Amino acid sequence: MPKLFQRTVRPLLACMLALIAPACLATPLHDARQLIVVTAPDWDASSGHLQAYERTDKGWQAHGAGFDVALGRSGSAWGVGVHPQQQDGPHKREGDGRSPAGIFNIGLAFGYAEHISSQMPYQPMLVSSYCMDVPASPLYNQIVDASKVGEDAVKGSTEAMRLDLHNNGDRRYREGFVIEHNAAAVPGQGSCIFAHLWRQPGEATAGCTAMEPERMSALLAWLSPQAKPLFVLLPAAQYERLRRSWGLPQLSETTR
Repeated sequence: MPKLFQRTVRPLLACMLALIAPACLATPLHDARQLIVVTAPDWDASSGHLQAYERTDKGWQAHGAGFDVALGRSGSAWGVGVHPQQQDGPHKREGDGRSPAGIFNIGLAFGYAEHISSQMPYQPMLVSSYCMDVPASPLYNQIVDASKVGEDAVKGSTEAMRLDLHNNGDRRYREGFVIEHNAAAVPGQGSCIFAHLWRQPGEATAGCTAMEPERMSALLAWLSPQAKPLFVLLPAAQYERLRRSWGLPQLSETTR
């Protein structure tokens, strides 16, 4: 009888009591079948390594080769996403030059072209498109069309989405996707976080993740909304600390 109890009742009770067995709880990745994982050497690193993953019946498997990306000029800091709130390390604030760390939903794709090769919902940007990075604005952390909301509503925004038309042919937003940091648009916690192209190889960003055009096109062609893709960005030490409890893929030696 004691052995039967150990094999049946005890594991069942353990799963019911989250404090006893937190592994029984769903992880932040429980619905995702696609991951984009970026790891950085530490909180202050302005570059990192990106590896995509697919969930198979054997667990997370790498999709394609990994590659280097540029991060915020000041490094990274805990953002507001779908991950549990963390107390260690810096926390993202508007204008701090840090890329949000954590786990985030991937939002719409955007770009200069009318259409792109992607299953993701796509929004072509116009000369009147802006992302509002003004904390006091009721449109904070939203991409809006000035021709619809009015020129007064976008005053103060530094995020014109057609950079090529506003900044001498700047290609950075030619293709990209929204990283849904601070989706509730809490004023001052950071806004307008994207994955986009880099202007020059390795050039740090204001808080986004930047890469080569060919890499971005490949990611957009691969991403599928049905796979509920997520974007993960963590310094290496935090990644290893949280990997098991969050259900993250084990990194290869080349991505550590």
